[in-house]
Amino acid sequence: MNPQIVYGEDVMSRIQYTIEHKDGLEKLHKAIIATLNKLLKQAAKTAKIKTEDILEMVLVGNSTMHHLLLNLHPKDLGLAPFVPAIHKSVDVKARELGLHINLAGNIHILPTIASFVGADTSAMILAEEPHKQDENWLLIDVGTNAELVLGNRKRLVCTSTPTGPALEGAHVEYGMRAAPGAMERIIIDENTLEPKYKVIGVDGWNIDHADFKGKVKGICGSAIIDGVAELFRAGIVDSRGKFKTGLSSNRIRKGESGWEYVIAWADETSIGRDIPMTQQDVRQIQLAKAALFTAARTLLKRSGLESPDKIILAGGFGSYIDKEKAMLIGLIPDCVLDNVYAVGNAAGDGARIALLNIEKRREIESVARKVERFELPTDPEFQNQFMLATSFPHMSEAFPHIAHLIPNRVADPMAKKFMVK
Repeated sequence: MNPQIVYGEDVMSRIQYTIEHKDGLEKLHKAIIATLNKLLKQAAKTAKIKTEDILEMVLVGNSTMHHLLLNLHPKDLGLAPFVPAIHKSVDVKARELGLHINLAGNIHILPTIASFVGADTSAMILAEEPHKQDENWLLIDVGTNAELVLGNRKRLVCTSTPTGPALEGAHVEYGMRAAPGAMERIIIDENTLEPKYKVIGVDGWNIDHADFKGKVKGICGSAIIDGVAELFRAGIVDSRGKFKTGLSSNRIRKGESGWEYVIAWADETSIGRDIPMTQQDVRQIQLAKAALFTAARTLLKRSGLESPDKIILAGGFGSYIDKEKAMLIGLIPDCVLDNVYAVGNAAGDGARIALLNIEKRREIESVARKVERFELPTDPEFQNQFMLATSFPHMSEAFPHIAHLIPNRVADPMAKKFMVK
């Protein structure tokens, strides 16, 4: 866990902390340096070397983390026109940052691209190489703040959007991190409205076990996406995300905070309580997915495209998303499903490439300067497009590649529009 979380759950709240507290920057800087030193010690132990034997290190991160790491005040990142203190890559001696490798060791930090498109996005570009393709690729690093890059060898455009922590389990009533006891997959039978689910640390589905008791703690991000998509596909919630209250199932009930669907009964959990997905949980996902989709649609429009040729989902969370479910709720634009890929920690891959190849550092320095950045708050259509995108999968756009999963709709492939049955 990032120790900075005690000062704020997201980058904006941490920026605000540094503005409101005189020692805010110092605290956040020291917190991350201390954690990096702890990780360095663990890595050196695993490699059976001493930390002072490490002579070269590459670091990447979002723009706020980049500034806090370098002890640069991030206040200008939080205020229009949202300008980073530095764009170019940085080389600094380990002793100047207080990192416990060889005192003369070099720390290389990749370039930032825009206010909230940081060195981690530069590393993602370096790893996936959209700038060497003829097709138009859409790269999405899914997280509390999502970064998106679209284009090919001729042109790259980028933007970022806050999606909130709901996609990673926070602000969802029984949400949790991906850890033992967390549901990671959910399927709902559209006829019986009964669920089945997988739990991290338990083999198979819950229905595969004769006595499935005391196993479940909560719901992690991948299952939250599954759950909302399945509620929609099974007809339990409508395209606006509202629960249908006339269905015959004891799992659909009115709870303390409104309508909900019970995924696991109390005797299946280790917390002694039923675990439902609530109306508020669905709303949180609607807001997050609308922000991400609108960012993608804005980049596509600016590039004169209807859809990307390929979608690449990056980041730890992106690796576990079911691409079909993500498209069904409108988290990502419509695309040929076979051309949607999860690539894992692309920022980490790019960091390793830059660590081992100095020529690649020069390459990404050049490419990063050519990426056109677009700030979503400056788009006059953003609010209207955002509202349209809160519907599942979208209020007005066609999703022909998953049309067969959308209840009460059929796709007209010629008109690329939906017709209500």
